[in-house]
Amino acid sequence: MPVDEIRGSTQGTAPVPLSVLDLVTVGAGRTASEALRTSVALARLAESRGFHRYWVAEHHSMPGVASSSPAVILAHLAAHTDRIRLGSGGVMLPNHAPLAIAEQFGTLEAMAPGRIDLGLGRAPGTDGATAAALRRTDRPDEGADDFPQQLVELTRFLDDDFPDGHPYSRIHAVPGPVQGTSPGGVQSPHRPPIWLLGSSGFSARLAGMLGLPFAFAHHFSAQNTIPALDLYRESFRPSEVLDAPYAVIGVSALATDDEKEASRQVRAAALNMIRLRTGRPGLFPTPEEAEAYAFGPLEEEFVASWAANIVHGTADEVRSGLDDLHKRTGADELMLTSHAHRGELRLRSYELIADAYGLPVA
Repeated sequence: MPVDEIRGSTQGTAPVPLSVLDLVTVGAGRTASEALRTSVALARLAESRGFHRYWVAEHHSMPGVASSSPAVILAHLAAHTDRIRLGSGGVMLPNHAPLAIAEQFGTLEAMAPGRIDLGLGRAPGTDGATAAALRRTDRPDEGADDFPQQLVELTRFLDDDFPDGHPYSRIHAVPGPVQGTSPGGVQSPHRPPIWLLGSSGFSARLAGMLGLPFAFAHHFSAQNTIPALDLYRESFRPSEVLDAPYAVIGVSALATDDEKEASRQVRAAALNMIRLRTGRPGLFPTPEEAEAYAFGPLEEEFVASWAANIVHGTADEVRSGLDDLHKRTGADELMLTSHAHRGELRLRSYELIADAYGLPVA
């Protein structure tokens, strides 16, 4: 697998490659169609400004997040871009049969050869009841427990290398390598690289032991970032995929022309998270809604802690915050996710960050 399918190259004055994580945010008063149009515009912007990759994340039963079907969204983005890497950040593997994921991402690879990443998580991407509905089981946690075995199965489907005598040895993920070994067959040399995602130590250790690239959810588990990255690096064993660790961290970052607007959007994002964590998920609230909301003392504490982990403000302030975060973590790549009620603000944020680092203009 070519190393450049994993490792990015720095652009402008950025300390490491910069990438995009899109949750396909749906704001109050907006539609999912509008959110998806923003995603297309954002993917095009990211490609034109030298961002390395663009990932979407699987979530379910959340009105404000329209990314329940990453493979469908990625197919749409592939049709509207030419060069940028596209991937899942991630697909929640226990929600799906490994063969189905191999088929979906084999199809994406056929659509956009050499541009597809397969990022995998073991969490459900939703609450327990929804996970049970997705997995058609009363024990949704058992899927997470079986994650290493599911990962092995998925990898063998992608490589088409189940050993003789295995129950699945005669089953093939199509599109996939079997087409290259069939009479007259020609198969692409590319196979989507697997990434492991995590917000704690489990996937960090597993990614290290398997020699896979690792992406950590700093944007909602900042207290665990450095311990998880240390564990990944300590556990790392060279593989055919990587000869040295490669770690990406997801970072909430919002740059605005007016610093006050950044603070207003961050407060709205905090209200959105409070509602989610108290079992009341909804559309991303407007800043005005957040200003009118009566935050209790404990909620104000949460707002302060949540805001502290979002790099926000003017473009110069965001650049300084990202530089500092890179120095503290040693991350090999920063994947930026922006939370704002309006899609225009999210697009503007990435423009400002690109300009602050002097990223190219295609």
